[in-house]
Amino acid sequence: MISFLKSPPTGGDLEGAGYFIYMKKLSFLSFLLIAAVAVSAQETKTYAEKLGWPKGARVLILHVDDAGMSHESDEGVEKAISEGVSTSTSVMMPCPFVPEIVKYIKEHPGFDAGLHLTLTSEWNNYRWGPLAGKAAVPGLVDKQGSLYSSVEGVYFNASADEVDKEMRAQLDRALTMGFKPTHLDSHMGTLFAKESYMQKYLLLGIEKQIPVMFPGGNDLFYRYEAKAATIAELKKQGKYTEGMKIAEPAALDKAKTIGEYLWKNGLPVLDDLHNSSYDWNMPDVDHKTDAEIQKWYTDHYIESIGRLSPGLTMVIMHCTMPSANFKYISDTGNKRKGDLLAMLDPRLRKFLTDNGFILTTWREVMERRIKVGNTE
Repeated sequence: MISFLKSPPTGGDLEGAGYFIYMKKLSFLSFLLIAAVAVSAQETKTYAEKLGWPKGARVLILHVDDAGMSHESDEGVEKAISEGVSTSTSVMMPCPFVPEIVKYIKEHPGFDAGLHLTLTSEWNNYRWGPLAGKAAVPGLVDKQGSLYSSVEGVYFNASADEVDKEMRAQLDRALTMGFKPTHLDSHMGTLFAKESYMQKYLLLGIEKQIPVMFPGGNDLFYRYEAKAATIAELKKQGKYTEGMKIAEPAALDKAKTIGEYLWKNGLPVLDDLHNSSYDWNMPDVDHKTDAEIQKWYTDHYIESIGRLSPGLTMVIMHCTMPSANFKYISDTGNKRKGDLLAMLDPRLRKFLTDNGFILTTWREVMERRIKVGNTE
């Protein structure tokens, strides 16, 4: 699970925090506004263009988080990619079912799998600890000896050096198992909660020449979703008045500069990020049939992906076919099932084909980045 640029913790110096993303329908006027901005954005090349795709191309990495978390998670990842339209995943190296998914990855050459760098352990009765060991990273460990259950716990206790040690320990385990990751990203967005954490993350990717998940383009979809989330929260608190100015997440102020820095250091960069589905809440989902869940989630994916602008966008999801036991891990089983059923839905595949979307992987993106070199 990832919530990029999460809601800031309360108290303290909130230097790098952002907002939760919630899926919101665009009004016709909002759509026209974004379309106008998109036209303007095309005056400069998108990162998709720099990587060799045609001007105006909408290129997608359909990415499944949380591989290795559970058997059900591994099964969902395998089905979403082998039978559905998903193209990529990332593995939570401290989790119990990592050997299962790594075995599958090694048996399927070309399978696109990165590291879902994990600094939190969020479930009540299903926990994991740091691979670096408590003695090496005491600021990452809670009273149970596990990683903290929240981003806030990490934010107020862990140093950037401890974060760096744990990321390297997770990469080391992957390489020891014979699994070379295609990219790096961040579980629950923890690495984006503080600027010093994010610096360690970006520098690790540059040092190892492993692509990092970072939307350093115009971020038109992400910006709109973040504003919509802020408005929704203000309305919930009774603090919103029509027409009031809504500030964008502060972390986006540096997004383009960071994107340029990553590109100059040999790594590919995302133009945008679609990270909305985890916050979609189907009414009464636990009493719906699979067919009803599939239709609802597919409708939401079609509507939201249809709003994406030209460029390279990573679409994040969580695909699981929950067993009877999954409820003892998490209460998100049917939400995750919705993502999986949408990825398996022929309607979504047809929509992507009919609308000219290009599907890719982090592996291909890095191969293209190497090929173009410093000519762009």
